[in-house]
Amino acid sequence: MTDSGRSSSGQRPSPASGQKPYVEEKTLQKVRFQIERKTFTFTLKENARGRFVRITEEVSGQRDTIIVPASGLAEFRLMLGELAAAAGESAAATDAAPGAGPPNAPAA
Repeated sequence: MTDSGRSSSGQRPSPASGQKPYVEEKTLQKVRFQIERKTFTFTLKENARGRFVRITEEVSGQRDTIIVPASGLAEFRLMLGELAAAAGESAAATDAAPGAGPPNAPAA
């Protein structure tokens, strides 16, 4: 297979071959940021089927990707906000717990 998405015979892969057919995509916007040792890339794209966000996590040379259709972004954002709020509440509760300081910290 060459970089153009064609096999060595010059033909595009067929769905029966187990490979997805090539679909042209246009990048509309891209945001990249790092959290700890992970790099996240959020890319807004568009193809013949519509708009979508591709979310890629890269760590130690390995890459995982999910795709969220534009029609599901509002629900995805709501769910992510709820999870962020719950994580913040958990962190606040842990910080307020007795003895929650760093290991070997002097007791107050």
